[in-house]
Amino acid sequence: MKKYTIKDVEGFINIIEVKVGKSFYFTNVKPINDANFESLVWVAPNKTNKEEIIKLTKSNFIICDQSINFQAVTLEKSYIIVENPRLTFLRIVKHLFTEKKIAQIHETAVIHPEACIGNQVSIGPNTYIGKSLIKDNTEIHGNCYIYDNVFIGENVVIQANTTIGSEGFGYQKNENDQWEKFPHIGGVIIEDKVEIGANSTIDRGTLGNTIIKKNVKIDNLVHIGHNVEIGENSVIIANSMIGGSTIIGSNVWIAPSSSLRDGLDIGNSAFVGLGAVVTKNIPNNEVWVGNPARKLR
Repeated sequence: MKKYTIKDVEGFINIIEVKVGKSFYFTNVKPINDANFESLVWVAPNKTNKEEIIKLTKSNFIICDQSINFQAVTLEKSYIIVENPRLTFLRIVKHLFTEKKIAQIHETAVIHPEACIGNQVSIGPNTYIGKSLIKDNTEIHGNCYIYDNVFIGENVVIQANTTIGSEGFGYQKNENDQWEKFPHIGGVIIEDKVEIGANSTIDRGTLGNTIIKKNVKIDNLVHIGHNVEIGENSVIIANSMIGGSTIIGSNVWIAPSSSLRDGLDIGNSAFVGLGAVVTKNIPNNEVWVGNPARKLR
């Protein structure tokens, strides 16, 4: 098993200080409670018993922040002191312990002859790609269905069983008091570095497009209605439902199981709480919770 030291990680993490004890290498990464003597672990800055956690773990190589009282812990262990321990740990795992994937298109995937597929694109088993454009380094897992008129940017990840570009739910009653479906002839635009979880659905626009902007992260089991626009760097967490024509700003957090009615405006850096039912517009930088959702004062 390969032994890693500070020299193996200092090129891609921001280190404030290093305290080197008797053990100066690690061979694996584990949760701090399951660690062995050669594990690299991290301690959350908001823990009130950080020093006790460090004493109890078997790990001899610990990522932490400056709030640790080093007089209360053993200096026989080694410490990487950083501003954000979790982010640092994430980057080390990604660089040293994650297998590099080889781009490939599975033999069972079905691709429309007029689809445009970029370089280093992966498409999983039983996935269908319609007459759409997929740019470089994008990864689409198995059993997905990508309809016509979908644009997917670079470095996008779409997990299994996700549907993008299906018709939305739009009807109008006719003179016989029966529902007639509004035709959906728009598309979907998914910009670079978007990630979409498993079993999620994104409807195409009615006349225009549904737009997911750069670096948006969408969890599993999320529904996004037609003509929705989600701003850069926003996060939509599991079981959330975004009604049609809702505009979500940048850096917005939509917590699990939230429901947003159609046609809303959600401001930049807004926070929608767990299970909230949002029926009104939310201004920039506000926190809304509850059913019906109200501003948290």
